[in-house]
Amino acid sequence: MKKNLIRVVICLTGLALALVLVKLTPIQMVAQANRVAAPVAEASQEPIALACPGRIEGKSETISVGAATDGVIQAIRVREGQDVVKGEALAEIGCSDLNSSREVARAEADSLRQTRARLLHGSRDEERQAAAQKTIAARAVLAQAKAQMERTSKLWDAAATSRASVEAAKRDYDVADAELKESLRREELANAAPLEEELAKADADIHAAEERIQLAEQRLGKCIVRAPEDGTILRVHMRPGESFALLSPKPLFSMADLSVKRVRAEVDEKDIRSVRVGQRILISSDADRRSQAKGAVVKIASMMGRKSVFTGQPADKSDRDILEVLADLDADAAGNLPVGLRVTVDFLR
Repeated sequence: MKKNLIRVVICLTGLALALVLVKLTPIQMVAQANRVAAPVAEASQEPIALACPGRIEGKSETISVGAATDGVIQAIRVREGQDVVKGEALAEIGCSDLNSSREVARAEADSLRQTRARLLHGSRDEERQAAAQKTIAARAVLAQAKAQMERTSKLWDAAATSRASVEAAKRDYDVADAELKESLRREELANAAPLEEELAKADADIHAAEERIQLAEQRLGKCIVRAPEDGTILRVHMRPGESFALLSPKPLFSMADLSVKRVRAEVDEKDIRSVRVGQRILISSDADRRSQAKGAVVKIASMMGRKSVFTGQPADKSDRDILEVLADLDADAAGNLPVGLRVTVDFLR
């Protein structure tokens, strides 16, 4: 027991002598130890050229999707987080009045097509037969009137009849001849083809009705909100029953193409020479400092801009110009990063 006590006293005495010799306090010794250990930890990591703020975004920038016409939202056909393809229906605006206009235009077009078909077909078969029968009857009447006129003329030559009878027979013949000519014209009209100007008018009327149908369908097409591109629905801003107005538009959806996750970093103007296309990066966020995602620079802006990502730190300056740098993130590390997340981007040497 005494030996152990002597050993402890000797150790404490040696430690006190060492502190006196180097003139360091215990707190200073701890700090010195941390400074010695730091290079070892940093040496195990990749060297960092600079760090700057950035935000996560998709392959395309986030876009706001609205409707092309005023109306009340009847249905929302997608949900947040759903993947959609270009042209897919996202929502429906109520347009019952346009449906009625389209149906009226279709009815008018059908009626005009029937009118044109009637023109091409001409008169009905019954009308043609009736005109032919009238012509036959007129020929018979004319033949009878001619025979009567000839008999009356012979009797006049034989002085066996009066001039009044001759004149009456001649008058009956002329009337029968005129009626036959009229019947022939009616028969020709019943069998005649339509006039070119009549067909042209019918075609013009049909074309105008079809244009009205197309206009109504185009307006109805605006009542269906469709995806402008392939992507993922990030946010549904409105619900069925709400009104959408073009004068004060509010987006129906926010969406972006998330097939590739990217980070848009803002490099301070004094550091623009430290970035290059193809440079590797590491990103981290305040939500999880321990996990980092890797990526590579794919695009550097060709002009300077104003800062839009603020860290909230007192030293963060908002009056400096920045250069936007776009980097693609590795697919295996970017899946859980939400769009719009503020991150710290470390550019590796």
